[in-house]
This record gives sequence, structure tokens and C-alpha cells, in this order.
Amino acid sequence: MIQTDFPDLKLFRRGKVRDVYDLGSTLLMVATDRISAFDVIMAQPIPQKGEILTSVSLFWFEHTRQIVRNHLISSNVDDYPAECRKYASELRGRSMLVEKTAPLAIECVVRGYVAGSGWKEYKASETICGIKLPSGLEESSRLAEPIFTPATKAETGHDENISFEEAAKIVGQETAVAVRDLSIQLYAFASEYAAKRGIILADTKFEFGVDSTGSIILIDEALTPDSSRFWLADEWQPGKPQMNFDKQVLRDYLETLDWDKQYPPPHLPQDILDKTAAKYREALERLTA
Repeated sequence: MIQTDFPDLKLFRRGKVRDVYDLGSTLLMVATDRISAFDVIMAQPIPQKGEILTSVSLFWFEHTRQIVRNHLISSNVDDYPAECRKYASELRGRSMLVEKTAPLAIECVVRGYVAGSGWKEYKASETICGIKLPSGLEESSRLAEPIFTPATKAETGHDENISFEEAAKIVGQETAVAVRDLSIQLYAFASEYAAKRGIILADTKFEFGVDSTGSIILIDEALTPDSSRFWLADEWQPGKPQMNFDKQVLRDYLETLDWDKQYPPPHLPQDILDKTAAKYREALERLTA
């Protein structure tokens, strides 16, 4: 499924992966099989990706309820409003009926290892999001303690890393402290869980919203390969990039092409689609078995 088309439902927005419909008092989130790389959505889908992402999010929503409430109402199509049921075959396995919230305008990122944009910043200044770190860390090094490194939300392009102080200016000091603490708790729980299954949770991104009672709840997706860096523990070796359970196979392939990383995307060979799909399936199987 590359894109949904439900004429009887009001489309709220199309993200890089999810199509979201406004049902009045609730939202319907549908995870498609779209995949993006370098901020360009590929023309070809990754088979079952949307179902895998939905299954992973549902797993973590269930297992983290003791830390923070989340926006999930149901993933059973039979529980959805009547106007959704004619689309049951498309919705089953890849959709969630969720509460409407007022989403906070920051991404809540927790890092336990030095990777990605954090490694780039560390090389330049020995900081990540303004947090001073010890000298001598290598790419993929483990941090002594996980750190909260918020980012702005970007509708297009990359999110921008910001300091905690900047985040507090956006959402307010009290809210910033609350989501920082929740994010660290969620990361600690998930990383310990994943470690028992031979997986390192290098970093992850959470989104929070304020519900109708004024409470902060977890929204969007949770601890999926799209929002997290998962590494195989027995292959982890500081000093170099690690193989992720996500779209790294795709990104590595695209880097070999003479492509300017602008739309339109190149045509992807079947083996790259299959290998990428296999990585997502492996993450699901290892984390939820």
C-alpha cells in the first residue's frame, strides 16, 4: 500500500509514512508501506512495512502503559466508527484509532550512544544538543548515561536539534521537564528490554500530546525501526557506523548511485526492497517474540 484513498473520510494529513484521517473526536492513523530516504519518498513501497510498524508500536504501547498513558483507543477495525468499516480490508493490521491531542511542537529524542547527527556535532564541538560530553568518544560509543536531546518538528526536511533550554521556551519549562523525564524512563525501560533480546537501542524519538484533561500522553508511533536506531549487540563495535534495523540497506544502496538526493527518486531493484523488508521483519520478530 503506497497511499490510502478513503473518499468518505476526511484526510487530515499525509506524512512520510502515515495517512491520518479526522473522524471528529478521534483520529484514524494508517501506516502505509511508503519509505523515504534523504527526505525523498521512494516510488516503490516496502512490502508489509506499515503492518510491521503498527505491530511494533502496539507492542510498546501495551508494555509502557505503566510509565505513561498513550493515545491508542483500538487497533481492532470492528471497534472503529461505522464510516471506517467499508475500508476494513485496507485498514486491518496497519491502522489505529487514537485520541485527538494537542501535539507538543518538539521531538523528544533520547540517546544512549553517539550516532547520526549526534556524532557529527560531537566531532565538531564535543557536545550533543549543547550537552558537554567527555573527550575521546568514538562513533557508536556508549554514553555513561542516556541524554535527552530534543529537536524541532519539520514538516519537510530534517528536524533540527535544539538545547533543552530552547525546548523549554517552545513548550514551557514544566512541560519540558515532564517530557524529558518520561522520555528517559521510556528509553531506559525499552533499552533494558531490548538488551535481553540481543539488541541495542542506540537512540529513539518520542512524540507527546496534551489530552482533553490536560495530561501529557504518548502519541504517534513508539520505538519502531523508523523512530529508533536498533543494533545487534554481538556486532556492536565502537569506532564505526553500525548496521541498523531500518532503512540502512536502502540508504547504503542509494549512496552508490549517481543520484542528487532530490525528487524524483531512482528505481529500486527488487533485492534492495526485499533486503529492507527483511530488516524490518527481523526487528519485529526479535523485539516482540
